Amino acid sequence: MKKFILTTLVSISTLFAFAQVPGAPTGAKMPDMNRGHIYGKVVDDQGKPVEFASVVLLKTTIDPATKKPKDILVKAQQAELNGDFNFKEIPINVKLKIKISFVGFTNYEAPVAFAMPPMGGMKPGQAPDPEMMAKMMAAFEKDLGNIKLATDSKELDAVVVTGTKALVEMDIDKKSFNVGQNIVTSGGTAIDVMRNIPSVQVDIDGNVKVRNANPILFIDGRPTTLSMDQIPADIIEKVEVITNPSAKYDASGSMAGIINIVLKKNKKNGYNGMVNAGVNRRGGTNLMGNFSYQQNKWNLTATIMNMMERNVSNGYSDRQANIGGIQSSIYQNLDNSTKGFMLFPRFSADYAVTNRSTITLGAFFGGGGQFRPNETLDITSTVNGVKSFSNRYTESLREFKPQGFQFGFKHTFPKAGEELTMDMNFFGGTNKGESVITTNYLNNNAITGTQIQKNIGDGKNKFITIQTDYVKPIKNEGTIEMGLRAQINELANTNINTLKPVGSDVYKEITSASINYSSTNDVYAAYVSVSGKTTAFSYKLGLRGESSNYSGELINTKQQFSNKYPLSLFPSIFLKKDLSKTDQLQLSITRRVNRPNFFQIIPFVDYSDSLNITRGNANLVPEFTTSGELSYSKTKGSATFLFSGYYKYTDNLITRYYSKEINPISGKMDLINTFINANSSINYGAELTYTNKFQNWWDFTANVNVYNSKINTSNIESSGAVADGMWTAFGKINNNFILPNKWVIQLSGDYQGKTNMPVSQNQGQMGPPGMQAQSSSQGYVEPYYGIDLAIKKSFLKNDMASLTLAFNDITKTRGNTRVSLGDGFTQTSYRISNPQQVRLTLSVRFGKFDMSQMKRNNNSGADMQQMQ
Repeated sequence: MKKFILTTLVSISTLFAFAQVPGAPTGAKMPDMNRGHIYGKVVDDQGKPVEFASVVLLKTTIDPATKKPKDILVKAQQAELNGDFNFKEIPINVKLKIKISFVGFTNYEAPVAFAMPPMGGMKPGQAPDPEMMAKMMAAFEKDLGNIKLATDSKELDAVVVTGTKALVEMDIDKKSFNVGQNIVTSGGTAIDVMRNIPSVQVDIDGNVKVRNANPILFIDGRPTTLSMDQIPADIIEKVEVITNPSAKYDASGSMAGIINIVLKKNKKNGYNGMVNAGVNRRGGTNLMGNFSYQQNKWNLTATIMNMMERNVSNGYSDRQANIGGIQSSIYQNLDNSTKGFMLFPRFSADYAVTNRSTITLGAFFGGGGQFRPNETLDITSTVNGVKSFSNRYTESLREFKPQGFQFGFKHTFPKAGEELTMDMNFFGGTNKGESVITTNYLNNNAITGTQIQKNIGDGKNKFITIQTDYVKPIKNEGTIEMGLRAQINELANTNINTLKPVGSDVYKEITSASINYSSTNDVYAAYVSVSGKTTAFSYKLGLRGESSNYSGELINTKQQFSNKYPLSLFPSIFLKKDLSKTDQLQLSITRRVNRPNFFQIIPFVDYSDSLNITRGNANLVPEFTTSGELSYSKTKGSATFLFSGYYKYTDNLITRYYSKEINPISGKMDLINTFINANSSINYGAELTYTNKFQNWWDFTANVNVYNSKINTSNIESSGAVADGMWTAFGKINNNFILPNKWVIQLSGDYQGKTNMPVSQNQGQMGPPGMQAQSSSQGYVEPYYGIDLAIKKSFLKNDMASLTLAFNDITKTRGNTRVSLGDGFTQTSYRISNPQQVRLTLSVRFGKFDMSQMKRNNNSGADMQQMQ
């Protein structure tokens, strides 16, 4: 097998050093690679800036006449008032030196070198990846630090700039997956991206899980209120999976860690962009445009996406119950279709105040979405052997208008690795919805009565985060990190339910099904972590402290409730051992918390859906999780092997639970879907990820996760005996086939074995429309699998355009069958969403880089004075 990773990186790096590709067709010239970036600051002995110092950059060549070296001016500038100098777009394939002079100071001179890896492994006709090539070019930059002008000048060590990027990267506390070239996801959303990330599971409703629990979503390292179906796939650069977060991150979100989505950002002078347009077999469309412009100190990015959704789902639910001596069954047959649109505009700007200080401003506003789900339920009810039939038709409208603003400041110090960052983020928005539920009672297909229920509601939320972090390098390749964070979340909602019973023409408000509430949730945190390296291993030790306050009010009844959680400490330990240059061993131990949210804690019984009655539990307490993970990674040739064994123990697990209570509307015993603190839960298992390039035309990635999960509800009187833990397996395979004439085929599939209900899924929701929500402590999901296929053809000059045809769930097998068991009831439900979806996407890239400044320098260089 070929040593793909080394070969590719070396081959791409070599392209920067040569004007013609080795092994390429004769005459295939490379474009001018003036992509170096060097900057620094001129100071005196006291560290004060030297204003207007002369800074010149020279290249050394051999004079053809004298055969001796001579220096030719490449660029020159005067230092700014603060001493800063900045050279962009300098040649990286020649010998360079920098000279600095000013009256009263001794001249300064030092070599500047862009070191290249040794060439080898590139076969004739082999072409580099254009996107990775651009990323490599962007890596050639270096901060020369504060350069002191003194009586005895000291020569600065040669600057060595290197850069590599692999498809899978492993850090001490996270795994990164580069997804910029995943063609199956073209024209989709982040949910489609997650389906192709090892370790990540996605169900038919788009709920994302990592090791059978919901992770927290970050964008560019910051938490967000956006959902994954609101993020275009084509603007995602890479995905970081942090299964066991360190003390630097929020302690909340105990079970599954963090998924951080890193968005693409332009790093070249000039402008470039991309336009995607697509359509699917059900009439849904997507249009996405991304534009970036960078010049001098500004880097501007604008993204806009518009999606017209056309989704369908169908399924059934069968519930058998014996409550209060009454034997009953309810069978529901579901058909659902949803039409809607979503508009997502995003703008950001980076401004380099100095070479080391950057301000970032970002915003998204003016967007939003509207969805119109229409649903039909055919219902057969049997009570003590007597059957009845009904038909329920629901017309709904849901709208949301999100908005967000971001301010960031980053300052890097002359000492490499030392930096200070400050961030303030605001995410919020409004939402509203209404639904009309018409229930027809039937006798021999004739309507004997009609009941109509109307539900009108609206809400708003605010999510404010203020954070500052400081990193300082220390000896032994270590760092000290510390930071402060405040998070404030405000939520409000109004909801009015009215009912026109059979035989009545008057709508009456159902007080027990109408809810108005507001809540505030504050979290305050501080952390410190220390990392370093000994002769035996690398380490990262951290401690985080958090306290939080929660308050809420039911506006209708003026009932108030609150919780104050005292300061809790969350330690984290990460150890890494390099067994060899290709083998690594890692160990991590952390403690985290999951606090109950508003929907879980609100003491209100919602009877708005007679088939799905829910209630919060004001007595819920936070759950605390202790996690341990041992990982081993090995690289051999083009293959990368990752193995992880993990264990998680959670006290007071928050989970859904069915209980039997009196329904105040009907006066009869009924099932209520509520929340409880289970005694504990245990999850442990082993995960394997393998990537390889078996042939020059075949990339392969596989992921297998075998785990056991157990929820202990022995503290609940009606729960009965504690169930045994359930072993299950999750697997995912992805193949990329590179064919002649610029054709690419991607074939992928996933399999989920029989498993417990996800313990954190839909915790604040009412479950699938028209279907009873499920309990994670009382049920399981039957096995299912799915297969996806995509075909891509690139064309036009420099592959500027591509056409992708994607097939999702080809075998129509990603439907979920869920079984719930409890005291006096059993329920089986099945749903499948958008099976055998077909999507066609056209993508066009464009760009123009600002070469005028470079041309001016090159043209004038021949006429400038040559310096020996």
